[in-house]
This record gives sequence, structure tokens and C-alpha cells, in this order.
Amino acid sequence: MHVLVLAGGLSAERDVSLRSGRRVAEALRIERPDWEVQLADVDAQLLDHLRDHRPDVVIPLLHGAAGEDGALRDVLQSLGIPFVGSIAATSRLAFDKPVAKRLITDAGLRTPDCVAMPQSTFRELGSTGVLTAVVERLGLPLVVKPAKGGSALGASIVHDASDLPAAMIGAFAYGDVVIMEQFISGTEVAVGVFERDGDVLALPAVEIVPESELYDYSARYTAGTTEFFCPARLTDEQEMQAQAVALNAHVVLGLRDWSRTDLIVDADGEAWFLEVNVAPGMTETSLVPQALSAADVTVGGIMSELAEVAAER
Repeated sequence: MHVLVLAGGLSAERDVSLRSGRRVAEALRIERPDWEVQLADVDAQLLDHLRDHRPDVVIPLLHGAAGEDGALRDVLQSLGIPFVGSIAATSRLAFDKPVAKRLITDAGLRTPDCVAMPQSTFRELGSTGVLTAVVERLGLPLVVKPAKGGSALGASIVHDASDLPAAMIGAFAYGDVVIMEQFISGTEVAVGVFERDGDVLALPAVEIVPESELYDYSARYTAGTTEFFCPARLTDEQEMQAQAVALNAHVVLGLRDWSRTDLIVDADGEAWFLEVNVAPGMTETSLVPQALSAADVTVGGIMSELAEVAAER
């Protein structure tokens, strides 16, 4: 089988995507030496490459807007090329954090309350009055982050209202809409979800303990700056609840093949949905590979399974 792994692109998460792509491509070559596994960037030559060397299946490992907003998946669907992962429409739902949180809330799952703020509103109404109203509604501390995007780029935790304008400006550097979200104190975990043999299965939760308060870009991709525990240091009941939220998020948002849900388990043991990723990172410090290892599943093994299912589809 001819498998094409797509990585890179022009988003701010390009380097992470390239690392993910290289790791998955190498894992597939080891797992299935009989396959032809190629790794390609997303650039102006991609469409010609797809037409001239049509793969049996594509594995999109682009992070951020380039790979998770549905656009690339729309192109693959238009070309009739099978690919691993969620379709374009549901990728858009998951990528838009306020929309995803609304659907999650409607499904009866817990997620921190938030306010989405377009840059135009922030500018036209004046920052002082708008931010005062938001703080009065949500309280402090707040998590400020772009409404679309990943790897915690542009994200910060604000404890004092005087720091909120600067946090907003930092988040607007990565998108035109920013969300201000209630800060939930507790244990931060991530739960990977995979579909196998018609079932939707949750991997063990990975607990995340960064050196600083925020699991930001540096903490995610700089070895030694974050401590991980897998399985997470949760009770059996807490672990099951976190996995249930991840499974429900995958189903509620109509996702396919695989996803990763980020959550907070609070002091009362309740799991809160933060966001979901349709193209989880697969680097040496990423969360899903750690969970796969804890479940005694190899990266090459699970990705080859997903590739075969996608090709048949």
C-alpha cells in the first residue's frame, strides 16, 4: 500500500507537525516494510504530487489551521483520496473552541464558561469596559487563548485584571477571535481516543505537570520542562470519568478514527472538557504516544490499522 504522511504547512505549529510526521512515517516503515511510506510537506507542489503519485491513503498530521480547520480535508475529499481522521465538516466544529464547547455543553458535559471576543469588538467598544464586564461575569483567574489554534500558542493565565489587556493582545497575535475562559484548578490530563473494530476506545489518561503554571508551547515541546504520569495519578473512578468525557466528545462532535481530548479533573473529582484535537501531536514529548505505550500499543501498529481502515473506506 502507498501511504502519504502530510506534515509541515505554514501554520505557527509547522515545526511540531514536521516532527510528528517524521515519527509516524518512520514507525509505519518499521511496522509495515512492505508498504511504500512517503512524507510530504503541504505546499504549491502538493496537488501535482497527489495527481501524479496518487496514494492509497493520506495521514494528515498538520497542526493548527492548516490541518485542523477542515480545508485540507475538503481538498482530499474533493480528489476522492481516502485519509485518516475526521472529515472536513466535523474538523471545523472541533477546531472552533467556542462552537465545540457549546455542543459539549448541550450534550450535558462540563466545560468552563467562556466569552468569545472578536478583535473588532475589542477595538470598537474599548478594551476597558469590555474586559470589566467579562471579569464581572467570569471572575478571576481567567485563561485567555485564541479561539482557533493549538499547542497553547498565545495562551496565558490571568490572575489580575490589569494583566488582561496584554494577554488579549498576545492571543490576538494568533487569531482574530479570542476566548476568555474560567480557570478550573485541578489535575490536567489528556485522553486519546481511537476507533478499532467498530468500537470507540479510550487510552489511559496522561497527567501533565508543567514546571510553570501553564502547559504552554515551551512546556509541550521542550524535553524536561514537563513531568508526565501515565497512567495519571487519578482514582479509578476519576480515570473512568475522564475517559467517558473524551469518548463522549469524540461522538458528540462527530469525529472519526482518532482524537485527543484535554481535560481538568477538579478537587471534587469532576472532569471538565477543555478542547479536542483531531490531529494530535505525535512527537517524542507528545501525549498520545505516551498513552499508546502505557496501553502496550505501538505508534506504527495503531497508525497502520487506521490507514488500512481509511483505505478500505
